[in-house]
Amino acid sequence: MTTATRQEVLGLYRRIFRLARKWQAASGQMEDTIKEKQYILNEARTLFQKNKNRTDTDLIQQCIDECTARIEIGLHYQIPYPRPIHLPPMGLTPLRGRGLRSQEKLRKFSKPVYLKSHDEVS
Repeated sequence: MTTATRQEVLGLYRRIFRLARKWQAASGQMEDTIKEKQYILNEARTLFQKNKNRTDTDLIQQCIDECTARIEIGLHYQIPYPRPIHLPPMGLTPLRGRGLRSQEKLRKFSKPVYLKSHDEVS
């Protein structure tokens, strides 16, 4: 990992912790705020620990993009949880009629950047 990339990752980590410190739940209730702050901190720790040994620059950049997207989506919608995607089963059109395997592959490729690591951790 280059020094610039390391500083960018550490900056994102600090940004997440600052965000968690200032976070207010959309409902305005203190219990919800505490739960959401704890979720933000736990999710950040889990994902950063999981990805700390990555060496491939492309994978590191994907993780940085995912982190940035999740921060921006959380701030915009005021929810710390990743937004679900709704794809109906067999709703994607395969190039050729290959059935379920091609549908699974298409679903994997159609997953937004902010959900790439969500299924792996949860």
